[in-house]
Amino acid sequence: MLQDGICDNADILNSAPPKKVIQADNIDLSDKSLQVDISDALSEKDKVKFTVHTKTTLPEFQKSEFLVVRQHEEFVWLHDRFEENEEYAGYIIPPCPPRPDFDASREKLQKLGEGEGTMTREEFTKMKQELEAEYLATFKKTVAMHEMFLTRLAHHPVFRNDHNLRVFLEYDQDLCVRGKNRIEMFGGLVKSFSKTTDEYYLSATVKDVNDFFDQEMTFLQQYHSNLKEATTRSDRQTMEHKDVADSYIKISTNLLQLATTDSGKLERFLTKIAETFEKLRKIEGRVASDEDLKLSDTLRYYMRDTAAAKRLLFRRLKALHTYETANRTLEKARARNKDVHAALEVAEAEKAQTEACEKFEQMSEKGKEELTDFMTRRIAAFRKNLIELTELEIKHAKAHAEMLKKCLLFLREE
Repeated sequence: MLQDGICDNADILNSAPPKKVIQADNIDLSDKSLQVDISDALSEKDKVKFTVHTKTTLPEFQKSEFLVVRQHEEFVWLHDRFEENEEYAGYIIPPCPPRPDFDASREKLQKLGEGEGTMTREEFTKMKQELEAEYLATFKKTVAMHEMFLTRLAHHPVFRNDHNLRVFLEYDQDLCVRGKNRIEMFGGLVKSFSKTTDEYYLSATVKDVNDFFDQEMTFLQQYHSNLKEATTRSDRQTMEHKDVADSYIKISTNLLQLATTDSGKLERFLTKIAETFEKLRKIEGRVASDEDLKLSDTLRYYMRDTAAAKRLLFRRLKALHTYETANRTLEKARARNKDVHAALEVAEAEKAQTEACEKFEQMSEKGKEELTDFMTRRIAAFRKNLIELTELEIKHAKAHAEMLKKCLLFLREE
């Protein structure tokens, strides 16, 4: 059940959010041993409660099916547990779902309420319907992004066995995860700045010895920049379609008002044109919604996923830096006089060098598999969504043309 106190009498906001708004195109859904979805969601003023539904045949779980209620902060907690686990340093950690943000929609609805006296009742009703639909679309995407995060984890051959994931999916009480206070947020900002500085330092000082990873780093940095620009342009295009739909509302309303001044052919003429603009408004709204879902959201998701892949490469560079430092330390220890203390120093340096070498080689092996899989997932997802978007655009264009033809035919007969 989807509820929110802002949209009074809005029946559209009282229905359950459709599932699979964003399909997990990059996931092998043939594996049914651990299936996770968000079966229900409740939107309150300052939070969203997600009902996470799990079905499994894995013996690690206590039951085969269960439901738990989770909030966004608990998704962040789960993501951070994976990010901070050194065992997963060689893997691409699925990007954390974005924080639910309905402030823009709420602000528009509030402004609409304040300006109710400046527009006709019909125009107000249509504008309110548009904003309610926009709010609902944002809610659906929020649910879908959180579901995608869990689905990626559940279908990963390693992540699915993580203890924290089992706790998240199975523990039926509150995880007692709170939001960060200002001091913690500032500390996180400082930590993020420090991490960015370290990444720039590693990129400038550590030369990757593997052509595959060196080329991947160059590609992902440029690819991420291109995705960011493409997402901005796609959002702008979607907004233009929404603006056109809003303009159709005003044109339709004004034509209907004008039609009331005449009771003859002019009234029928203007009323028909107004009805046509109203139907075109709905088509334009669907175009905006489809482009937002199939193009903008796909670009935005893979922008975050590309950033996660870049973090893998930086973690590997850090491991390479540690390995090279261990090699230099070992060389210095061996160059010293061969007394008892020097022998112990050499033994410790050899141990550190071996551990650094093993970690680096494991990260390289797993990282190559992850990056290859990332490319396959990315291509499949873009191909599927772009084909579906093209088909929808053609469908809407045909409907748009047919609507205009019918209107012209009616006007000619008049």
